[in-house]
Amino acid sequence: MKQHENKQLDELRHSAAHLLAAAVLRLWPQAKPAIGPATEDGFYYDFEFPEPVREHDLPKIEKMMRKTVEGWDGFERIEVSKEEAIEQFKDNPYKLELIEEHSQDGGQLTLYKSGSFTDLCRGGHIDDPRKKLKHFKLLSIAGAYWRGDEKNTMLTRIYGTAFPTQEELEEFLRIREEAKARDHKKLGRELDLFVFSELVGKGLPLWTPKGSTIRRELERFIVDEELKRGYLHVYTPDIAGIGLYKTSGHYPYYKDSMYAPIVIDNEEFMLRPMTCPHHFELYKSRPHSYRELPVRYAELAKLYRYEQSGELSGLQRVRTFCLADAHIIAKPDQAESEINGALDLIEYAARVMGLKANHDYWYRLSLGDRNDEKKYFKSDADWDNAEQILRDVLSKRAVKSYEAAGEAAFYGPKIDIQMKNVNGKEDTAFTVQYDFVMPKRFELRYIDEDGTEKEPIVIHRSSIGAIERVIAFLIERYAGAFPFWLAPVQTSVIPVADRHHELAEKVHSTLKSVRIRSELRNEQKSVSYKIRQSILQKIPYQIIIGDNELNASSEQDIFVTVRSRDGQDLGMQTLISLQEYFRAQLENTIQTELS
Repeated sequence: MKQHENKQLDELRHSAAHLLAAAVLRLWPQAKPAIGPATEDGFYYDFEFPEPVREHDLPKIEKMMRKTVEGWDGFERIEVSKEEAIEQFKDNPYKLELIEEHSQDGGQLTLYKSGSFTDLCRGGHIDDPRKKLKHFKLLSIAGAYWRGDEKNTMLTRIYGTAFPTQEELEEFLRIREEAKARDHKKLGRELDLFVFSELVGKGLPLWTPKGSTIRRELERFIVDEELKRGYLHVYTPDIAGIGLYKTSGHYPYYKDSMYAPIVIDNEEFMLRPMTCPHHFELYKSRPHSYRELPVRYAELAKLYRYEQSGELSGLQRVRTFCLADAHIIAKPDQAESEINGALDLIEYAARVMGLKANHDYWYRLSLGDRNDEKKYFKSDADWDNAEQILRDVLSKRAVKSYEAAGEAAFYGPKIDIQMKNVNGKEDTAFTVQYDFVMPKRFELRYIDEDGTEKEPIVIHRSSIGAIERVIAFLIERYAGAFPFWLAPVQTSVIPVADRHHELAEKVHSTLKSVRIRSELRNEQKSVSYKIRQSILQKIPYQIIIGDNELNASSEQDIFVTVRSRDGQDLGMQTLISLQEYFRAQLENTIQTELS
């Protein structure tokens, strides 16, 4: 979307937020509006209500919005002093806080009036709300702490969206409904993949046997592939002394998202929020020659970060997660080759998971802000060199990319692999980061060819990102219908009647013996019920055992009839031929069709 189109859409949605606040005050005059910005896909407004407001109130509010906008000719800009603004909003503590914040420089404040509604606002509205503000929809209600701080009052946030045309609004709502059906939180419950427990704690997922199977298959896949590519898999502790993170510099940057220190024997320890300092200490445990470099330490590392409860979201935002992490310690002249190698691995893993470059993912070059010395390490020469190396790498690859200022890590620029989630929003899935800071802070060295000590560079990379987040993404991408290699249950063996149970048990046992994840449906239910349940659980194949299969089978050959989860009857075949087909699927790690 062009920049001016973005601006117009933002102004439309910001105007809709004003309209929402005006309608709410007509229905609940004692409500206190807080803030109401435009967002990437709509708008919201936060309120303190005198009584609970629920989802069933949204149509009533929307109706009042349509009635209210008929009296709006435009947005009148009014400049006021701090004192006048305070008088205008004297009964609203949220506006008073904003007034205090935005009057620091002593300048005038701006109000915008539409009809009888006046709001504190910097501006950015459409010029003819009565004509242009027609195609909107209120979407949901949620709780939201004032300023996102759990110590503050919990407000009621009303979400909505608005578009220039009805067609665009309807298309958005259609996609949104599809996204709801694919929501990994909903499917996670329905498919019995993971649960949360208030007693265990918020943001701490418990993996069921089925969910654990998906996780285990992903972990096996990436560890095996990394070993093939020269990574050295290691194990390091989930806890470390706080000094480790002070040395790395992470503590001042990330302490608000770290768990509080644990005091043991008068020493402070922390649940680790990242792995890199552990790997650096491992590297430092003995001297290294230039002949050994690059050293590629990899780990499926359990990490712990404190996310505010309002930001937790299923598996996408959790307080503990497992990162497919690695740190490559290399000579400076190996940087480009190693970064390319990391991206080769990421692109291969993405293909195995069914993702296409330039369609499902692309690259973002995340740059630092040279003027922000508080957030970014001060060394213009190092930043210039690192950013140019990453640019050179991206310029030679077939995946589209763009640059984003201020998105780098504090220790260097990075390549972020960006994907769109089921809601159409862009997420960072995996990263490759160039680090010129940690080798200095940890005094990392190698003995060069001339016998002198040299400082290496470090490349941080995550091949498939956080296991939790990538599983959430895959659940939503496949709507729970995983490819055969990832499906927690791959086949459902269904006997038609009691007399078929013995043969069904034999088929089931044979498949399990060759590591096909099979389940036996021997409950006293109809065949149609068993097939329907298998399809609802999105199991790739149903294997039917009835009279035809029983009569055709012998000691040498067992015959089965196979159906796919999309309802196709794939006919009768021998169990041996079916095993061969399944084996080929697993070896190729792609989903194909029986023929």
